[in-house]
Amino acid sequence: METQLPDDFRCPISLEIMSDPVILPSGHTFDRVSIQRWLDSGHRTCPITKLPLPEHPCLIPNHALRSLISNYTLISPSKLQPCPQPQILISSLTSQSSHVGTKLNSLTHLVRLTKHDSGFRRKLTELGAAPGVLKCVDSDDPSLQEKALSLLLNLSLDDDNKVGLVAEGAINRVIKVLRFGSPDCRAIAATIITSLAVVEVNKATIGAYPDAIQALVWLLISGKGREKKEAATALYAICSFADNRRRAIDCGAVPILISLLDSGLERAIEVLGLLVKCKEGREEMMKVNGCVKVLVSVLRNGSSRGVQYGLFTLNCLCNCCERLCFEAINEGVVEICMGLMEEENEKIRRYTSSLVQTLRENHAFG
Repeated sequence: METQLPDDFRCPISLEIMSDPVILPSGHTFDRVSIQRWLDSGHRTCPITKLPLPEHPCLIPNHALRSLISNYTLISPSKLQPCPQPQILISSLTSQSSHVGTKLNSLTHLVRLTKHDSGFRRKLTELGAAPGVLKCVDSDDPSLQEKALSLLLNLSLDDDNKVGLVAEGAINRVIKVLRFGSPDCRAIAATIITSLAVVEVNKATIGAYPDAIQALVWLLISGKGREKKEAATALYAICSFADNRRRAIDCGAVPILISLLDSGLERAIEVLGLLVKCKEGREEMMKVNGCVKVLVSVLRNGSSRGVQYGLFTLNCLCNCCERLCFEAINEGVVEICMGLMEEENEKIRRYTSSLVQTLRENHAFG
């Protein structure tokens, strides 16, 4: 049985029905437990808008929404709808006698049931759903493959499932989709990589697959807008593991990311901010004509998060190369830094101060 509840009743972080909804200064509502955990982890941005929050943001109870949820749950038994037994749905995915239409119908049910229900996701995994789902990911039918990938993504949302899915062979299937799937399937496949990489041990495992990082870099080149963005996000997720940075650099990621950043894909600066931490990454960036100009453009026009990564990346490069300091000066970085010194965001002020200090130490300006 499944209760059909409005999505607005669910916390954007936990995706569960909110029991104590509160409003952030950004205007968005979250369950108190989830947003407090976010803030206690040191975050000072809104999870939805990414805009900065005060150091001690006030959480205002959303009494109206809480009342709506409470009233709705009193009448919701009349809205209960029967759904097929999960074991039957899972069996249809592996049965040789099941037609594509039957499998597609089962996957559709399972995707809907797992979208917001972490308990059902765990139950499916315990019932051994992974092999059947992965078999459908291997399908030559684009519709079946896309729906199976959507279910695999839902299952991967639970941390308890992430290592198990990798052990079941999810990465090989996902890499194949990154190379040969439809555009929508490739985008979902990249998102699955991002989800699985939340668990630290999976970052190393994913990077160790010979074609994993290469496939993501290839998607940066050949994909469309959504595919490029999801591929960059996946690279960012796995490149927090140091060995994967060198692998990405060896696959030629640096010039591609700089080109994408120049074209407006701001997510690229986040990946560059990780790759610049290793010597090989800095060396590759120094080889790219116009690299400093692109980074300075991010400082001038980027979002708060983009500016942070742009400052960090440019500072790392200027620390290693006096020539780049003078390039940055010529691009107007000093004037930009003077303005950024007045930013409310503490990280931006700190990174700006570090960059100015680096320029002075290299005698780029007085």
